[in-house]
Amino acid sequence: MKLTELDPALRKLRLSGMAEHLEMRLLEAQKSEWAAIDLLSALVQDELQRRQDRLLARRIKQARFRDANKTLDGFDFRFNAKIDRALVFELATGRFLERAEDAVFLGAPGTGKSHLAQAIGLAVIHQGHRVAYREVHTLLEELADATLDGTRKEYLTELASVPLLILDDLGMRKLPTTAAEDLLELIMRRYERASTLITSNRPVDDWGRLLGDTAAVTAMLDRLLHHGHLLKCGPRSWRTKKTIGLQKETASR
Repeated sequence: MKLTELDPALRKLRLSGMAEHLEMRLLEAQKSEWAAIDLLSALVQDELQRRQDRLLARRIKQARFRDANKTLDGFDFRFNAKIDRALVFELATGRFLERAEDAVFLGAPGTGKSHLAQAIGLAVIHQGHRVAYREVHTLLEELADATLDGTRKEYLTELASVPLLILDDLGMRKLPTTAAEDLLELIMRRYERASTLITSNRPVDDWGRLLGDTAAVTAMLDRLLHHGHLLKCGPRSWRTKKTIGLQKETASR
């Protein structure tokens, strides 16, 4: 079989990783006088890497991050030096998922909660875990739609099975009157089975008033904090820093 025939044959067999690197690997093999087993090993590794890359890309897309480019490398811990850096990097190892532990990130707007939550989500995806990211108001809207079209049970079952569910920005928007009961139902389904990470700009003492159901919120927090990690972010805001910086830059011109 000729090289021009091998490429479409490999792609037909769904071995596009091999096909994409075939010509390059053949040249390497000739130049370095590889044994046949070395050439085959290199091509197999190319295929495995392609499949790993595609799985990673698919899981990042399925997570639905607001910003999939947020990483821990891109976070300046010096700006808010009191953030528990050791806890952040421990969560990024993904070991808390194996223990079905939860996490709550608290802090004023702009202090890095969402950045850290998404960065941790991305890190655990790289370690082979599935992640779902939703802003709290979006999740509740989706749940309301699922209730109306008769798929509420399936929707909750799917979210309950994700190893890490990130619920971002609790307290940023006014929520429906059923918010506390809906969130409690989801947390109860996930309790000691899968990990949930919630970010909020409001202290937990305010959640009862925020959601309008103190009893439901108390039950939800009881489960979240039982095996949970609490991270306090701030106090300084990144967005305020950038705004002040731009104003100073403009004034100096």
